Amino acid sequence: MKIRYAAKTDVGMKRTHNEDYFSLVEDEQLFIVADGMGGHASGEVASKMAAETIGEFYQRTREDEEVTWPYKMDRSLSYVENRLVCAVKLANLRIFETSCRDIRYKGMGTTIVGCLVAGDKAYIGHVGDSRAYRVREGRIEQLTRDHSLLEDYKEAKPDMTEEEERNFPHKNVITRALGMRETVQVDIRAHQIKSGDVFLLCSDGLSGMVTDDQMAQIANNAKSLERAVAELVDAANRAGGTDNITILMLQCVSA
Repeated sequence: MKIRYAAKTDVGMKRTHNEDYFSLVEDEQLFIVADGMGGHASGEVASKMAAETIGEFYQRTREDEEVTWPYKMDRSLSYVENRLVCAVKLANLRIFETSCRDIRYKGMGTTIVGCLVAGDKAYIGHVGDSRAYRVREGRIEQLTRDHSLLEDYKEAKPDMTEEEERNFPHKNVITRALGMRETVQVDIRAHQIKSGDVFLLCSDGLSGMVTDDQMAQIANNAKSLERAVAELVDAANRAGGTDNITILMLQCVSA
């Protein structure tokens, strides 16, 4: 599977610094977006630490397949899934221990979403409310479920109206993130790839400002992935740009 990708991060219209971070582990075809949180710029420390820890784990396990993993394998998951889950759990522990050890980073954390392309499958792992979407044949589908109070409430009350959702007082409160606790549960799922599929990873600075339909329209009409990410950032800023905006798009095409 041949992969083309483009990414952009932007501070937005209201913030003074950018706590988002994106990265890729090119040899592994692993793409990551993280959205940090915490005062005094510690959010940007957490998001960068998460991405770097995951990259280091992949490099170490690639160079030495016999290296001991810090967490046991889940028998219900494949090796590929276990490797990604273990990397994210290790990132969580490193952020948590750093925040406990150094008062400057007390309370820091980050959400994370990653897409690993292996063969004809895309493995999406995430913690928090950074999202993954897939645009296939012009239609967009959200592949992740936010770990938030709003989503928990919607699950408990499936007949919640759009107006109730818009007016929900705690819609931005997340229930899961890296660094909140010593351990973390990572959601992971494999998706079969069709040639032409576009996967969009983003922080909530995009998804909180731009509707799914708007995202699909921009993704479908842009002349390139680079133009698509730039236009999506512009759309989020036009809508208010209340948060940092980070977007990573990848297109999978049969080689």
